[in-house]
Amino acid sequence: MPRSAAPALRLGIAGLGTVGIGVVKIVQSHAALLEARTGRRIEIVAVSALDRSKNRDADLSHYAWEADPVALARRPDIDVFIEVMGGAEGPARAATLAAIAAGKDVVTANKALLAHHGQALAEAAEARGRVIRFEAAVAGGIPVIKALTEGLAGNAITRVMGVMNGTCNYILTRMDSAGLPYDVVFEEARQLGYLEADPNLDVGGIDAGHKLALLASIAFGTRVAFDAVELEGIGRISIDDIRRAGDMGYKIKLLGVAQMTGRGLEQRMTPCLVPAASPLGQLQGGTNMVVLEGDSVGQIVLRGPGAGMGPTASAVMADVADIARGTRLSTFGQPAKSLVAPIAAKASSPAPYYLRMELLDKPGALAKVATVFGEEGISISRMRQYDHPEALAPVLVVTHKTTGDAVAHAFARLPATGVVMGEPVAIRIEAV
Repeated sequence: MPRSAAPALRLGIAGLGTVGIGVVKIVQSHAALLEARTGRRIEIVAVSALDRSKNRDADLSHYAWEADPVALARRPDIDVFIEVMGGAEGPARAATLAAIAAGKDVVTANKALLAHHGQALAEAAEARGRVIRFEAAVAGGIPVIKALTEGLAGNAITRVMGVMNGTCNYILTRMDSAGLPYDVVFEEARQLGYLEADPNLDVGGIDAGHKLALLASIAFGTRVAFDAVELEGIGRISIDDIRRAGDMGYKIKLLGVAQMTGRGLEQRMTPCLVPAASPLGQLQGGTNMVVLEGDSVGQIVLRGPGAGMGPTASAVMADVADIARGTRLSTFGQPAKSLVAPIAAKASSPAPYYLRMELLDKPGALAKVATVFGEEGISISRMRQYDHPEALAPVLVVTHKTTGDAVAHAFARLPATGVVMGEPVAIRIEAV
């Protein structure tokens, strides 16, 4: 096909790991398709990585090499700086700032960088008429940012919710399907290469919390407030919780929820119970799912791969294609200076809770616990006691809607009853 008259869009890629090489492969294999869809030729000019000699299963011989990503960002022969190095500080931040100062547009897959420095970076870019695009930073190949900023632009968003870390979903569904304890499946995930170098980024909810904070900013017009995200990982979830939640008709997920309430912005990334028959309840393995709710559209569900070379590189190239077409949006969907600092609210919205505890098997034990719950305003919907060979009786309670504070107050009083042994577990049940 004849080449377009428009000048080529020239890319510089910082980071040649899984995602960076995925971008190289898309540009090399789909050059004609990209030109047909954007009206411009898209080409890679230069790349940067730590080790030039490493075998990366891609032909990089036609590209200039920069050992320093900051030098790459400043090159006069690139138009778009693609940052896929990762990390909230260090080279990623320095190179992104350098690219903005040099008048480049930026495409990044770096959720940590934007969760911690997104406001300052967005203001700097917008002051120079540049754009920062980050579809690949949230939920891999799922076009959730495009859905919020474009497809749902006519909606007041009421809630954002989803499973945003495939590793945690793999661990929880593997525990469920194989009947294996957390420690065993955690080690299995490590051996398979599913965990970050610092596993707490995954299982502690931090990685997913970064993503939720970015989505909340777009959805509610607020500055990114990662520090206000209520975080709890999956390390305390036992195989007993998974089995017994299943008996009650639920699945356990590490679920992110952001919603604006009368008290402020709630952001939580915590284990929750969801109905087993719901789309979230049926989500298996490393797949991600994001649920968006708007006042006009109602509820939409987006499902797809949350990581990996192809899906994440696909999201990077979606942003590059928009820039090639001339589509220029504010970083978080509206001018950065118009974003308001959110009032942080804890999970005060009432919801049912799943409660698990072990009681001494003696007359009146359940009555003592029920009295505490009643005095804290907690109404019991269902209760189940399991057969037990020992002196401790496993008891499950599903409450009617209550607050996390009420549950915490009740749990603080349980030791004084003399019938509750060990630490009870409370998991919020989310309506989906």
